[in-house]
Amino acid sequence: MSQAKAYSASSATSSLAADTITRREPTERDVQIEILFCGVCHSDLHQVRNEWSGVAPTVYPCVPGHEIIGRVTQVGSAVTNFKPGDLAAVGCLVDSDRNCPNCQDGLEQFCPNMIFTYNAPDKHLGGVTYGGYSDSIVVDEHFVLHVPANLDLAGAAPLLCAGITTYSPLRHWGVTAGKKVGIVGLGGLGHMGVKFAHAMGAHVVVFTTSPSKTEDALRLGADEVVISRNADEMQKHAGSFDFILDAVSADHDINAYINLLTRDGNLTLVGAPEKPLNLSAFGLLFGRRSLSGSLIGGIAETQEMLDFCGEHNITSDVEVIPIQKINEAYERLLKSDVKYRFSIDMASLRSE
Repeated sequence: MSQAKAYSASSATSSLAADTITRREPTERDVQIEILFCGVCHSDLHQVRNEWSGVAPTVYPCVPGHEIIGRVTQVGSAVTNFKPGDLAAVGCLVDSDRNCPNCQDGLEQFCPNMIFTYNAPDKHLGGVTYGGYSDSIVVDEHFVLHVPANLDLAGAAPLLCAGITTYSPLRHWGVTAGKKVGIVGLGGLGHMGVKFAHAMGAHVVVFTTSPSKTEDALRLGADEVVISRNADEMQKHAGSFDFILDAVSADHDINAYINLLTRDGNLTLVGAPEKPLNLSAFGLLFGRRSLSGSLIGGIAETQEMLDFCGEHNITSDVEVIPIQKINEAYERLLKSDVKYRFSIDMASLRSE
């Protein structure tokens, strides 16, 4: 075992603070990674503050972080795909049972025994897993990903959650050139959806409640911007979308967007509103439309996404911060005061 520097929360009401955690020595199948950047996901904030206690109660101390970019420092004797010095990434998962039908289909994110990167049972050391707000991590080779060398590393970190969360449903529902795609909400998830849909060749329409976001949406790759509070603007697009990606976590009228779908069109939720959505069946019945959800992506698809980003030079728009400003970043997250993701420069942790 070895000691690693980290930032952790000791309770639901405490600030994140410097800590020392234990990491396992690499087994024969493990990859040890020096963490260079770690993205800040809104789910980090929820987990740290135990706001998902009914589904995934937080065990303290909690070390968040599942958008990890780093450099390999050591590999186990059976590791074949990585060597010291390689760029590497780790996303939301660090293990699964490898045997269930979901794992066999490359959909580890739906494995009933999946192990999240933090706040999940740690079969090696006991207790729970610790995430990327740390200077190093040890992960089974199967769950480690290659990072294209041309990508900005700070901007690449959020690809491991925000990136795959939006890429996966776009790919699953067949977004290609000639398709008309809507992106609802222009935040950490939505801005990645715009970039991916544009790179896939789709005609991209961004829906937002904020006219001030129009210029940025166009910069990111949108062909059109619709102010969703304007009923006339919405009506102009009725029945015309092949696919809509809904990245809004606040309460909103889902039926208004279902009515924009063409026959056999699909709307996929990647945002998670706190309250149940009020759904009218008629919007689905007329036009054989469908409503679905999507959760991150499997390991192979996540690697596909990273390779796609390398080919199209896609990264997240980030504000790079030192780890010492993480508590301030959480408060800003609550106010949506970031364009569009925070990325922690872990050199700041090593300097403490």
